[in-house]
Amino acid sequence: MNPRRYSCYNVGMNTEAIVSAISTLRAGAAGGEYDIHALIARALHDAGIPFLHEYRLAPRRRIDFFVGGVGVEVKKGRPVRRELVSQLERYLESDELTEIVVVARRAVALPRTICGKRVTAVSLNRLWGVSLP
Repeated sequence: MNPRRYSCYNVGMNTEAIVSAISTLRAGAAGGEYDIHALIARALHDAGIPFLHEYRLAPRRRIDFFVGGVGVEVKKGRPVRRELVSQLERYLESDELTEIVVVARRAVALPRTICGKRVTAVSLNRLWGVSLP
């Protein structure tokens, strides 16, 4: 699936709806970051949440998903906290973002706010749960 296929713009998106849609994901341990992008794009689309993929906030500042003022940034493994916080600061300096959701395979401790804007973390490995045959 091409994540750009379902792109559109909606101002004032509810973060809880975004997190709820992402929480339906069951991303396996294999696969790359763009595989996760495709899963998120499908989850947002299936939930009826319009988005823009690979949205350019400024030169050299491209957020993975832009959902009506909410940014969604995807990280494959467990990101280095210091580097991730620095990246989020650059993104959240943009007036276009009101808050950000960080989706990572492994949990990382993040501040609740950066630049006075809310930060929400979603850990994919916590969504996996137990799979029974």
